[in-house]
Amino acid sequence: MKGYLAFTKKEFVEQIRTYRLLICLSVFFLFGLMSPLLAKLLPEILSGMDLQGMVLAIPEATAMDAYAQFFKNITQMGIIVILLVFGGVISNELTKGTLINILAKGLGRHTVILAKYTAMLVLWTLALAFASLVNHGYTMYMFDTSDISNLLFSLFCLWLFGAFLLSLIILSSVLTGGNFGGLILTVVVLGGLLILDLFPKLEKVNPIYLSSHNLEFLTGALMPADALLPVLVTIALLIGNILVSISLFNHKKL
Repeated sequence: MKGYLAFTKKEFVEQIRTYRLLICLSVFFLFGLMSPLLAKLLPEILSGMDLQGMVLAIPEATAMDAYAQFFKNITQMGIIVILLVFGGVISNELTKGTLINILAKGLGRHTVILAKYTAMLVLWTLALAFASLVNHGYTMYMFDTSDISNLLFSLFCLWLFGAFLLSLIILSSVLTGGNFGGLILTVVVLGGLLILDLFPKLEKVNPIYLSSHNLEFLTGALMPADALLPVLVTIALLIGNILVSISLFNHKKL
């Protein structure tokens, strides 16, 4: 337990020194701030454009538009930021050989995996919570939010998808070598999940479900019970990724 806490602390310090913490919080703060602002300004921008006589019927922006923009930003640009920040979290250290001395002093290999995943998960949680609070506060200031439903559950689904993504990055980094091996493999797997999402029969067993139906939860078109199977499947895959990562790392030649 002492080794786990010490290595986790080391990871937190490294996040600060390498500016991962600053980058994530800054970028996600911008997502939270810009989403309601873009939703508010976009109709005005479009109405002021010269469309050569064409008339566009643009409805007035609502809180739902702000959240649609927020979830779009997080599930697209936010995921890219997470991939770039954590893509080589283990493979980089394996390439540089920085883990050899630490492991030689008796630190368990499973501790490395668990500590790194813990630090990554904490940063993802902080970034998403920060962006969500900023977005919700600004949205409440600019719009009527009384018609928003299941907000916390929708955010939980997004958080869980991110937690799954981090476990996938860990597994990919253990499986591959080189500085970008983990990032490339993670992108390939995500591409495969996106392709599987095209088949309706596989939708409920695909983690992508948790990041693609957030707005339906807000409108009430979907209820939390509808996501029970995707949530359970994603949790199972997350745990499986970590366990397989530990097993592979225990047998990996450094």
